[in-house]
Amino acid sequence: MDLTIPEKARLLEYLKKGTFNIPDFIYVSATDFKKKNFSKLEAFLDIHRKGFKVIARSAHPEEEFFRGGTFDSEETYADLDGIIYARKRIINLARTAKRLSILRQQKFNKAPQLDLEKMGIIVMPFIEGSNVMAKKIANDWEFGYSQERIHKVRKGPYITNTPHDIRLLLISEKIQKYLGFSCEIEYIISRDGQIHVVQAKDISKIDTLELEESKRSIKLDGIHRIRKRRNYRERPIYVMNNKAFYMRVIAKCEDMILGCEGPAPTIKDIIDVINSYKHELEDFALRHQRFGVLGLSIQETDELYQVANHYLEELPELQKELSLALHDIQYFIDYFLAESDTLLTKDKISIHMCTHDAYGIDTVRNPLWSVYWHISRHEQIVGQIKRLGFKTGDSIGIDIDPDNKPTVYRL
Repeated sequence: MDLTIPEKARLLEYLKKGTFNIPDFIYVSATDFKKKNFSKLEAFLDIHRKGFKVIARSAHPEEEFFRGGTFDSEETYADLDGIIYARKRIINLARTAKRLSILRQQKFNKAPQLDLEKMGIIVMPFIEGSNVMAKKIANDWEFGYSQERIHKVRKGPYITNTPHDIRLLLISEKIQKYLGFSCEIEYIISRDGQIHVVQAKDISKIDTLELEESKRSIKLDGIHRIRKRRNYRERPIYVMNNKAFYMRVIAKCEDMILGCEGPAPTIKDIIDVINSYKHELEDFALRHQRFGVLGLSIQETDELYQVANHYLEELPELQKELSLALHDIQYFIDYFLAESDTLLTKDKISIHMCTHDAYGIDTVRNPLWSVYWHISRHEQIVGQIKRLGFKTGDSIGIDIDPDNKPTVYRL
């Protein structure tokens, strides 16, 4: 296999030669985009134009060194402009929404530096259907299912060792044997029941703990103990209080408009409050590979956001600058939350899990936890958190009892 071609395209081409059911696809390199060498791409699109839509998948030469799901795929129109747009969007998302994730992988996982202009694209016909990911953990295959996005009422993603169709197990075994290494395989199950192989990733060098434990473990006969811990996790935490953040911004705006003791703040002082919060979040995420967020106030700030956003309406140029900064910090808060693997907050808020977040290989050792308290107890719990002195940088322990009830300890 040509190692100059990204792993995603290389393995698909190799599987295609093995007579597996691979959708028709074409790999378009960054050089092709730079030189506008689109003749093969346009011929491919002519064949699939009747389907109206295609999917453009990221295919960067260094992508194999990053977690699955770091780079995006985009549904787009089956024409040249659609593919060019999709590539630009994938690159832009890597520079914005996925920037923090990439920085953390470069720091903690020794992922390489990236030239995003080297981004290639794999183009496939768009297939309506359910997404399934398969991988073998120790001696057992597991299958992660995601429902089609068109369903009005959707089930969350789930993992099973028993696939809905025995063919999934047989094909997965055959693919892994054919490739000759442990792999994570992504399928699309179309509405007519066809199993399409759309991606394979080499996971042979990823330590999943269960496999390593099985190599160096001895099974004994029982245990006598007084204290039983069924599930336990320790994490450094960031205590998030977005209500307090917006109140700081609003207070600066009031001082600027209404005056205060001493020099009145300028728009720069207000923007500095916002930027300081952003740098605080980024610094915390880059100091801790695994961390939790204790959410005193995360999303219940829409009214305060609007107040802050409109405070400088009589100064339209300054308001425009403030609105842009507030818009950016809202997105950055989301990017920060996406990097945490443990969220502790009221039950109205939970981690939205995509395919790789739910059951990708990187979640085997560190699955996402969303620990909650009921909304009716919110003020009571927040009061207890403040009374016990939980603060950013503290380490906490989460113990889940036999009834699936979590207890949080400040360590």
